[in-house]
Amino acid sequence: MKRITLTALALALLAGTAIAKPITMSLQVRKGDLRSSPSFLGKIVGSTAYGDRFTVEETRGAWSRVTAKEGALTGWLHSSALTKKKVKLKAGEQDADVAASSGELALAGKGFNSEVEAQFKEQNAAADFAAVDIIEAIRVTTREIEKFLKAGSVVPKGGAE
Repeated sequence: MKRITLTALALALLAGTAIAKPITMSLQVRKGDLRSSPSFLGKIVGSTAYGDRFTVEETRGAWSRVTAKEGALTGWLHSSALTKKKVKLKAGEQDADVAASSGELALAGKGFNSEVEAQFKEQNAAADFAAVDIIEAIRVTTREIEKFLKAGSVVPKGGAE
């Protein structure tokens, strides 16, 4: 009986030390800010673009610590900005002949496209999108966010940066 128990324990230890295959993901939003900590309040340590590929090193809640650009860039990204799908972009000698903005391409990568939008508008004919357009045009800098949070004494979970 001792032999079976020791064998089972040894197998469990070996299984625990097995090397897991790294998870590779793509950025599915137009721009991703890599942060020093798993929080929107973490200091920005680098930026990435739609389609960039990452290796996920660690996960904490809704945040992933990722490495990009062959290890040259490491930081935290919110999981909502990542997808397991591989985004393929082709470069050429001339500009691509497309009628979509990078924002539209990012939304299309998430399954939102002009057909989905048209269907939504048809089903919600009374909806007024003017306010949405105004809100989408607002740009708030990281410095403005930090100033606002400091004025309200808001501290990121886990302490200040």
